[in-house]
Amino acid sequence: MSLPLTRRTVLIGAGLGATAAFVAGPAAALVADTATLRLRWRALLTGGDGIDTGDPDIAAAVERIGRTATGFLATLDTGAGRTALWPDLADPARSGHVTSSFSRLAKIALSWATPGTGHHAHEPTLRVVLDALDWMSAHRYGPALARYDNDWDWEIGAPIQLNDTMVLLHDVLGAERLARMTAAVHHYTPDPNLWRADRQIATGANRVWVCTVVALRAVLNGDGSALGEVRDALSDVRGGGANSVLAFQDGGAGGTGEGFYSDGSFLQHWKHPYNGGYGKELLNTLSKLLHLLAGSTWAVRDPAVDNVFRWVDEAFDPLMFRGDMMAAVCGREVARESKQGHAAAQPVIEATLRLAGADASRATHLTRLVKRWITEDTYRDFLKVTDLSSIVLARKALGSAAPAYPAPVLHRQYPRMDKAVHHRPGFGYAVSAYSTRIYNYESIQNENLRGWHLSDGMVLVYDGDLGHYSEDYWPTVDPHRLPGTTVERRALADGQDQRRVSGADWAGGAALPGTTLAAYGMDLRGLGTGLRALKSWFFVDDAIVCVGSGITGQDVETVLENRKLRDPQAVLTVNGAAVPGSPGTLTGVRWAHLAGTGGYVLAAPTRLRAVREPRTGRWKDINIKYGSATEITRTYLTLWLEHAAGTGYAYTQLPAASADRTAAWSAAPAAQVVAATGAVHAVASPGRHFLAANFWGAGRAVDLAADGPASVVTRRRGSATAVAVSDPTQKRDRVVVELFRPGLRVVRADPGVRVRALAGRIRITAETAGRHGATLTADLA
Repeated sequence: MSLPLTRRTVLIGAGLGATAAFVAGPAAALVADTATLRLRWRALLTGGDGIDTGDPDIAAAVERIGRTATGFLATLDTGAGRTALWPDLADPARSGHVTSSFSRLAKIALSWATPGTGHHAHEPTLRVVLDALDWMSAHRYGPALARYDNDWDWEIGAPIQLNDTMVLLHDVLGAERLARMTAAVHHYTPDPNLWRADRQIATGANRVWVCTVVALRAVLNGDGSALGEVRDALSDVRGGGANSVLAFQDGGAGGTGEGFYSDGSFLQHWKHPYNGGYGKELLNTLSKLLHLLAGSTWAVRDPAVDNVFRWVDEAFDPLMFRGDMMAAVCGREVARESKQGHAAAQPVIEATLRLAGADASRATHLTRLVKRWITEDTYRDFLKVTDLSSIVLARKALGSAAPAYPAPVLHRQYPRMDKAVHHRPGFGYAVSAYSTRIYNYESIQNENLRGWHLSDGMVLVYDGDLGHYSEDYWPTVDPHRLPGTTVERRALADGQDQRRVSGADWAGGAALPGTTLAAYGMDLRGLGTGLRALKSWFFVDDAIVCVGSGITGQDVETVLENRKLRDPQAVLTVNGAAVPGSPGTLTGVRWAHLAGTGGYVLAAPTRLRAVREPRTGRWKDINIKYGSATEITRTYLTLWLEHAAGTGYAYTQLPAASADRTAAWSAAPAAQVVAATGAVHAVASPGRHFLAANFWGAGRAVDLAADGPASVVTRRRGSATAVAVSDPTQKRDRVVVELFRPGLRVVRADPGVRVRALAGRIRITAETAGRHGATLTADLA
């Protein structure tokens, strides 16, 4: 049959391109037997043969594996009349208990298979595990048993753990038991392209998980045909590439749009930003799967596999600060105690270590990156928490001659998911917005019940307090007053208005490449209320100028800060004087400084509300599914402004700044608000060398004008002027900007940018159609 030339036919007939060579390996070394692949996966789990138990971190990991297994064995019910394996996993209506039961058995099996533990090759331990597996086959997980609750557990969670257990115990399972259990896996997860009981197309991380389940089942059964289906499913050959996990979702192939985008964004569940949730799991699981298939008959041959390396650089590195994954892209996982802050970065490091070992041409770059990630995180020691095989790879990376990269200094925007991040020496800064294109927050499966304002302009500052978002921030912070947000102070029900888009298109900004000068903003619309606020953030290196206007609604507040205090008595200084205790209402505030956090400079003397208070919460309050009922108390300092209808705000945030620097900025600001209307927000340096504006419609600010919605940043250095332009609405075909500075001419312009000199001004026309909010630039002189 002759097929038309499509992405599908290209993938079916693809030869091994140079970009994908690291996956397939040299042709002469092709592996055609599944037994080799099974042993390769076993080595991923156990660290492989000959690991150095004299290494203290490896010895500690081995001890940790044994200790974990001992704990689970102590509470495992081995009685003939049992109704569950563990008393705390006994609910026959909760599918998560099936996954957790298999997970505990996998950990016991790992201890049995790992030399150096007290259970290694221990016959009584083996008998207990085999008996427990048989009980699960008969009572919880088998073709004759009905599924219930969450499809993820039946098709992904449980079989992943069961497959690992079967790999670890393969030689002692017996043929009948192996056939029975792999048949159960195949029953629930038969196709690497589909999942759920109604056989939906699997996308994003779910597709990679399903592929991994099918691949391991195929390896255990010696099913080469299924391994070929797995390879093709990663590229979605069956669907013509529409839901390929390797290709960027803005490549025009169609599909659901779940996955990575070329700007580094990652979406899952249609429109939720999820780099630090599903995205990190996709990267980690895919790196294992590529490792499994490398150099084999079933190696991935899609050249788009090269994109995986771009993900590391663009979709993960900018979103991490000293080992902490920025919460704005972690979705509902912010409400999981086990996934706090630094824990979310661990899978990214593990995956990158595998990728560094897979491609010699990129090994040095990835090694330098991982070296920085591991060494700069002085809060959570990667070597103390990761698995054995990752410790081996990390030791190799840390011992290499390649120096760690320095801490990043950059500004990056993610227009496909309405997020922006800013890295400067000493701090990181993240802004979370949403629009007609992106959902506000996710609260499903009884998780993240109070994430109402996670995208209402939330600002999170990352600094030297590396445990700030990793020590119970989310269950104890006031969820009505997340920092940076403008909100109506009103009661909200758990999960209210989740998975909703905004009524406004305007969310995004522009940035000058190679600098930390940028503009960002959003047209905030309240869901089901009269709230509206035009919000802007202007990034001027170490300062962020925050502007709001046109605020409507009832009992509206803008939250400058809501900081969990490492020192409950951290000094709050206002206008140069220390304010003890819980201040209440402060009048005539020109500037404020919180010790250990930074400064806040008001554009004019302002009434500021402040409270220092202990707050008590439980993880179960925000996550019924996984949360602990233990009460936790943390002390917070909250600063906020109260708004009358039609008012606004203007203040500068100086993260990590001293009180002296805050006072100096107040006395002589290096950037000033020059427009704050319903048409335009703009900020300029005193000498006008820097001018940035967010245009909500046609308007003018100082010597800059736009014909409609736009974000514009300009900088003058000597005779050179750089201009950056974007369409944050992502709806306009072109943006026209005029700069009223005579005598300028174009030196360089991006494709799609035209520059024309007019009397007393220069006109810049940027073709923004199809750019999805990306910045376009021109250099003038």
